[in-house]
Amino acid sequence: MLEKSYGLNFFLKSPKKKSTTSRYIYLRVTVDGIPKETSTKRNWDARRWDQDAGRAIGTKEDARTLNFFLEALITKISQFKTDLINAGKTITTDEILDFVKGKTVSKSKVLEEFQAHNDEMHELVEKKEFAKGTHTRYVTARSHVQEFILYKYKKDDLEFRELNYEFVTDYEFYLKTVRNCSHNTTLKYISNFKKIVLRAVAKEIIPKDPFALFKGKKIKIKKYPLTRVELDLIENKHFTSERLATIRDIFIFQCYTGLAYIDVFQLKNEDIKQGVDGKLWIMSRRQKTKSNTDIPLLPKAIEIMEKYKNHPVCIERGSVLPVRSNQKMNAYLSEVAELSKVYSTLNTHKARRTFASTITLNNGVSLHVVKEMLGHHSIKQTEEYAITEQESINKEMTQLRERLFEGHEQRNNHSQQSINQ
Repeated sequence: MLEKSYGLNFFLKSPKKKSTTSRYIYLRVTVDGIPKETSTKRNWDARRWDQDAGRAIGTKEDARTLNFFLEALITKISQFKTDLINAGKTITTDEILDFVKGKTVSKSKVLEEFQAHNDEMHELVEKKEFAKGTHTRYVTARSHVQEFILYKYKKDDLEFRELNYEFVTDYEFYLKTVRNCSHNTTLKYISNFKKIVLRAVAKEIIPKDPFALFKGKKIKIKKYPLTRVELDLIENKHFTSERLATIRDIFIFQCYTGLAYIDVFQLKNEDIKQGVDGKLWIMSRRQKTKSNTDIPLLPKAIEIMEKYKNHPVCIERGSVLPVRSNQKMNAYLSEVAELSKVYSTLNTHKARRTFASTITLNNGVSLHVVKEMLGHHSIKQTEEYAITEQESINKEMTQLRERLFEGHEQRNNHSQQSINQ
């Protein structure tokens, strides 16, 4: 809130013993007619002081240094006053004097707050409000910040007030060079850290976001699904290893349902229900977005479900499939790809993209329907999954050629008839 009156001035305070000309410099703050004062912890010769100007007299180095200090202090107080106004807080003499004395400066540490956030998130993981992978990512993000602080500042932690624009740009450079992170991965880690910074702002540990001016734009990377040919190679490959056969089947199930890893891992028998058509559907809730997904089961997916319904893991967990950890799934999928002679990188998320493009969109399912089955909040999300195969392009271009040819023939016939008449 704006004050009615406001004033700052420096003055020399006389000591009890006046045998010396050295005086302590005091700052007097007046807000709405209420004056209060505090020492600047600087002293000066009264003979070299302009009481009206509240500054040292002369051009000597010591005078210029002192005046620079006093001007800097006024600038800091003015900025603090502006921060109070922006935060909608009342400006008082006590607030300003506390700032000058350092009482309002938070001593909260960055890594301590980061750890507090991660501990809270861990508890919420147990309540299924966050995925375990999300917590793991923040643990890694904190580790990177910790290593960077030690690397650059040679400290175990920093206070939030030490963060600034230079910190985040240096951190970005560190992640890309020392940690060898890609551009998009770097921005993800910075985004994770920024959440902690904004949390500190919300808790009034710091008055504003020190990273506000940092603008990082992700580079769009086109991620391709499996082609129909690649999918057939994997689907029809005979594996002597039961481990790889099971991993392949779970992956194929994902390709025909569009379920993300965590959703297929958590898929229970009670999630398989009868749909409006009297056939089997998956009716579950996505872990990531908490949105409902209704997916009609295709024959291949039903076949895989039937194959594993009596599997010991499925019986014990009440799950549809015996899904392993995501790390093991992705590791074993590399073997599946190699043995199937598929040379694109296989991972659990590629299955989801394959469902979106190769299985559905390229077979005439509308983008809106695919969006609903994937549990996306917007069509834009789904469009990123829509990679059209050459076969589909060829099909539509062939139809275009035929239409153009028919139109050309009709125009020629019409012209010929006109000539004959």
